[in-house]
Amino acid sequence: MEKQSFFIHDEKKVFFSKYKQLLLSLYSFLQKEDLGKIKNLMRHVIAQDCYGRDKNGINGLIRNIDTALIAATEIGLKRTSILAILLYRPVMKKIISLDEVKEIFDEEVALIIERLLKTSDLYARNSAVDSENFHRLLFSFAEDVRVILIMIADRLCLMRLGKQFKNDEDRKRLVTEVSYLYAPLAHRLGLYAIKSELEDLSLKYTDRDQYTFIKQKLNETKRSRDAYIAEFIAPIKEKLEKQGFDFDIKGRTKSIHSINSKLKKQNVPFEGIYDLFAIRIILDTPLEKERSDCWQIYSIITDMYQPNPKRMKDWISIPKTNGYESLHITVMGPQQRWVEVQIRTRRMDEIAERGLAAHWKYKGVKEENGLDTFLTNVRAALDSKGSSPMDLMQDFKMDLYKDEIYVFTPTGELIKLPKGATVLDFAFAIHTKLGSKCVSAKVNDKNVPIKYVLNNGDSVSVVTSPTQSPKRDWLNIVVTSKARLRIKQALREETAKAVDFAKEMLQRRFKNRKIDMDEPVLMRYIKKKGFKTVTDFYVEIAEERLDPNQVIDEYLEQLKRETEISDHSEVRSAGEFTTTTEVQEITKHQDVLVIDKNLTGIEYKLAKCCNPIYGDDVFGFVSTQGIKVHRMNCPNAQEMLSRFGYRIIQAKWSGKGDNGYSVTLRVIGRDDISIVTNITSVIGKENGVTLRSINIDSAEDGIFQGNFTVMVKDTKSLNMLIKKIRIVKGVKTIDRLNS
Repeated sequence: MEKQSFFIHDEKKVFFSKYKQLLLSLYSFLQKEDLGKIKNLMRHVIAQDCYGRDKNGINGLIRNIDTALIAATEIGLKRTSILAILLYRPVMKKIISLDEVKEIFDEEVALIIERLLKTSDLYARNSAVDSENFHRLLFSFAEDVRVILIMIADRLCLMRLGKQFKNDEDRKRLVTEVSYLYAPLAHRLGLYAIKSELEDLSLKYTDRDQYTFIKQKLNETKRSRDAYIAEFIAPIKEKLEKQGFDFDIKGRTKSIHSINSKLKKQNVPFEGIYDLFAIRIILDTPLEKERSDCWQIYSIITDMYQPNPKRMKDWISIPKTNGYESLHITVMGPQQRWVEVQIRTRRMDEIAERGLAAHWKYKGVKEENGLDTFLTNVRAALDSKGSSPMDLMQDFKMDLYKDEIYVFTPTGELIKLPKGATVLDFAFAIHTKLGSKCVSAKVNDKNVPIKYVLNNGDSVSVVTSPTQSPKRDWLNIVVTSKARLRIKQALREETAKAVDFAKEMLQRRFKNRKIDMDEPVLMRYIKKKGFKTVTDFYVEIAEERLDPNQVIDEYLEQLKRETEISDHSEVRSAGEFTTTTEVQEITKHQDVLVIDKNLTGIEYKLAKCCNPIYGDDVFGFVSTQGIKVHRMNCPNAQEMLSRFGYRIIQAKWSGKGDNGYSVTLRVIGRDDISIVTNITSVIGKENGVTLRSINIDSAEDGIFQGNFTVMVKDTKSLNMLIKKIRIVKGVKTIDRLNS
């Protein structure tokens, strides 16, 4: 601790100040011997150079203390978790062992360190939003919610230090995982203050101009906003004081990220956003009077200001699954402006600000099983066979930000669902078999279809049929991850059975007609018919939309055409060249594209502006139509990276690129048809390359320009092809077109 060279500038002073803050915040939770043990251990590990500086020059010890302070003071974690934060790095560096931690402190501290080490190992290899990483990370989270809270504290600490990052890619990677994972998780766990700060910092690092613009606008309008809040609050304050309430009342400006979202969503200038702030009333009242006092204040305010019934939210009668309790109303204030008012008690406010950890403080006050349900769903998704990591990621995220509704079973059991949930979601929430057999429902004694969107307070009775089974269009009906997961599982099982049946039947028909099936010819036939995948082809046969005998007849016709020899070798202008090559469709999504390093099997689209192929340096862009994959040298790459950095995700290819990608090559050369013939001959002889189309233009100066669209399996085969075409006599230049 006394090693001066370890600290620079005022770091030593900063460290001791924060160290004292941490001990003060934990003092009442520490065991008698803990202080001495911590002090001795800290001296020992610092002497062993356990906490070095990272590649950005950030002091590891101060970052560790900052994370522990956030966890203790802003999240509310206590002794066990804070000790784990302080000790996991010394254990990771093998300065002390887990057995020593058990001996010095206890087994629970060692258990959390062990689980933190799992996540640390993932980060040592890749970032969190990578696919196999994501799967393992969720598994760690589902094992112990304290791991989630500690990781949120660590990410917040890093985001606050983000301006010290020397590498923009590192900052971008951090912002990506915070935007995709940790901000939604903070929201789900009720850590609204942390969630808002993470989102604001993400905007600051990815779109500094917009962040600064909104911040400046808020500063410019602060005086008028404060004056309006004072005018609105004054009569309420006077009335509540007369009624004898003990309370605090204040105006709270909404987060910069929230305001930015409103600007984009509503497509209005800053001056057009009316709800820049909310009024919060916090009551000090006994537990048994909480609900009645909140409703009494609601009555007082709505007597003074006209309420908007469509914007009333009652989370006091039925709290959110993350424990959030508050009564939200919107009333017409002075100058005909709508104002949101939040009414809650001191206990509710602490839970709203500190989320799950505050619940532990009030353990026994209310039974809270929402988080358990959430983590149970995560575990079920992790255990599901056949679900792709991207499905898991999408469904997991989908459950994080949704508002909730409350509906009832016929026996009166309350079921919480995301806003927008349908009858089908409800059925799957009750039981998988009930969802799979659902044909309709009775909602408030009225017959409704499975796609009926439920409302708060609905009473739902599911109607089933033994002949019903999940359909693909059900995925467009449901919004819950559980329902989507179960439907996809059922569809995969049905498709696998259908494909096996159709394959066997087609092979039997070939055999009955004494025809040898040539697999490459069949594959070309399938592509010519317009099927994106072989599976789609066999499903058509299985569902009797395609006759096997017709398939065999058309297969034989194609085989005959391919074996016919035709030779047209007359010397003439390149512009007269024609080809009968069939245009073949790309079989998409069969290669392994890895999103954020480890997420494979993802549904994505290859951007048309740059037509990436297997082997190109690529990145993913999260658009409104899903993930689009662009080449790093895409003409639009710079704008996307600079303006929409928070929507950029890493991507790279893995496995083998053997499914075929369409690439257009522009060739300029001497106007001679023999050159074009030679080029097509090179293409034809190249293994794994297929010519799709040719477009030749001849100029009067004896030069032709031709666009050759080919199917290639990867950049390696493309580069080899380009190299061979370039040396064809008469070819002057060859370039790959973007689109």
